[in-house]
Amino acid sequence: MFLSYLSKKEKLKFLDLAIYMVDIDGEPTIFEKRILNKMFAEVTDVKEEYSFTRTASIDETIEFFKDANPVVRNIVYLNLVTISMEDDLYNTSEMLFLEKIQKTFKINDEKRRDLIKIVYDERDLREKAARVIKS
Repeated sequence: MFLSYLSKKEKLKFLDLAIYMVDIDGEPTIFEKRILNKMFAEVTDVKEEYSFTRTASIDETIEFFKDANPVVRNIVYLNLVTISMEDDLYNTSEMLFLEKIQKTFKINDEKRRDLIKIVYDERDLREKAARVIKS
């Protein structure tokens, strides 16, 4: 969501974080693969440059965004939250990773709640749309 606002380099670095997020708890689930494919479709201008392998240093990737403008940091965090919530399974490794990102990106708790609410609202809208379509 809103990944098109990122620069080419930011998109590539975001994909590093996204791959790390889906791999953090082992083999990616079908839901995680689906959301990752959706996000990859949103950044088609970097398709040829991305190798689909995890970066050697995830900490360097996180640090890359540390001084980015707040809009970029919020977009990256929002999309990582989306990945973590896609499969409805609570995972401690994912939550600890998100906490690290939140702290490094200097996202306060209120902003974090607002971003998480966006993810819930989008899911609710998709579920409502599916009910309307099916009835």
